[in-house]
Amino acid sequence: MAEKNAEKNKVTVRIAGSEYVITGNESPEYIQKVALFVDRKLMEITRKNHLLSTSMASVLASINMADEVFRLREALRSNERELEDLRKKYQELKDESQKIKMENIKLKEHESQLMIELTKRETELKEVRNTLNSLQNTGKKNN
Repeated sequence: MAEKNAEKNKVTVRIAGSEYVITGNESPEYIQKVALFVDRKLMEITRKNHLLSTSMASVLASINMADEVFRLREALRSNERELEDLRKKYQELKDESQKIKMENIKLKEHESQLMIELTKRETELKEVRNTLNSLQNTGKKNN
């Protein structure tokens, strides 16, 4: 059980029909919950084989729980690696998104400049057309 800077609790628990006094820093409820878990594991094993002594059932329960701990630790390590990979991928996507946003801002600025240039050219074109029309009208009057 985890070490904490708290008052030690003494809790009487029943495991496989025997009472034990467990001392720990955790809450009495937590200690009872752990004891109940162990008791259920022992009952599970003794139900499957009535001929096992309490000592043998305890060893088998310990092996089963150790196996479960090892498997859970490996799953945790695997999940931590996957989480780290996902964090890296998230950061890469976040960086890429920021880069695209900056590129989008630059493109909008460029579009704005092009629109101004287009407006200027359209104005110039309109003036040239007006001048051409004026010259054509003057030419027609002179004929």
